[in-house]
Amino acid sequence: MPQDLKKMYKTIMDDHFTPNLEVSFVDGDSRQTLFYEKISWVIEGVNKGLRYGENPGQEAALYKLVNGNLALGDVKTISSGKYLVSDIELLQSGKHPGKTNLTDADNALNILRYFTDTPCAVIVKHNNPCGAARAQSLEQAYNKAYMADRVAAFGGCIALNKAVDKATAQAIAAQYAEVVVAPEFEEGVMDILGARKNLRVIRINNIDKLQNFIGERVIDFKTLMDGGMVAQWSFVPKTLSANDFITASTDYKGQTYKINREPTAEEYEDMLFGWLVESGITSNSVIYVKDNATVGIGTGEQDRVGVAEIAVDKAYRKLCDRYCFERYETAFADLKDTDKRAEIENDVEKVKGGLIGSTMVSDAFFPFRDGIDVGLSQGIKAVVQPGGSLNDYQSIEACNENDATMVYTGQRSFKH
Repeated sequence: MPQDLKKMYKTIMDDHFTPNLEVSFVDGDSRQTLFYEKISWVIEGVNKGLRYGENPGQEAALYKLVNGNLALGDVKTISSGKYLVSDIELLQSGKHPGKTNLTDADNALNILRYFTDTPCAVIVKHNNPCGAARAQSLEQAYNKAYMADRVAAFGGCIALNKAVDKATAQAIAAQYAEVVVAPEFEEGVMDILGARKNLRVIRINNIDKLQNFIGERVIDFKTLMDGGMVAQWSFVPKTLSANDFITASTDYKGQTYKINREPTAEEYEDMLFGWLVESGITSNSVIYVKDNATVGIGTGEQDRVGVAEIAVDKAYRKLCDRYCFERYETAFADLKDTDKRAEIENDVEKVKGGLIGSTMVSDAFFPFRDGIDVGLSQGIKAVVQPGGSLNDYQSIEACNENDATMVYTGQRSFKH
């Protein structure tokens, strides 16, 4: 008999993780202990924890920090009882959450914390944003984020920083998503989202206090294949306003190289938005941002030129799909009419995948100018990078040759 592969996704793991967890840091007679408590939800009258881990067949558990504070040197952990993702309220479960649903939601909120004033939407797939945008209304922010990569958004986690209204709910319900996370849902919204039976709708009341989590650190654990573990403090961006950027300049062989053009107000806005979105993306990464929305996102590559090229390729392909969907209500991959395909490809080429005038953001410095040249060839006009390469002068020359501006953050933002 052939194996029923669909069955493995329906199998719910009964985890054997203990109800409590303690992690102690010991130095002689001094002991600092963090106390955790396992989370579960009552779904259809049954107490359930995580559906499963990263894959079916892997048991998993979610714990929240209930007591204890860790201080190492002058750095302290986030206070116990200050819950966010680990204290979620399931309004509609469909299927109850698995580990990947929670980590996707967590990384979306990791990015959203920096955008509390303006309506903002982040759509995450496989723990990386596929679209992020902010706008004057939540519906506009969601649509911009969704259209940034309509293909990857399929089955993703949508995180919103404002109460979901009917217009936004209707836009979400018209697509397929796994999870929607928001601080509140207005009257009538749950009826709209309820049309998607397997959609997990999660309310996290502390989303409206996201700004309080800026600058807070947690201990990040990475277990190794032999059972060992690496512990590190979580990343905290230092650049939180336009004033925190450093206009690019460097000395090389007795000569000072400076960027010719200061960024405009609009460029600073995209630079800051892009850098903070970048902090939640798997390295090695390069992204392009324009008008407070991602245009192309390259993640997890081994070389910086390659990831810059991947982000360009994605910008072109995603814009082809967007144009096709807007004009013919079908995916570009499914469009068979060769004349229509040629028309779309020509229109995308004219605007260089939407990259003209965009900002290029890199999580680490460019060792040579070849990485930045990838973006400049597509018409970018601004660059954000940590700086610190011996060859920063090459990048400055490249920008000046193309009337582009560049700033440094003075901080790398690798995320592995």
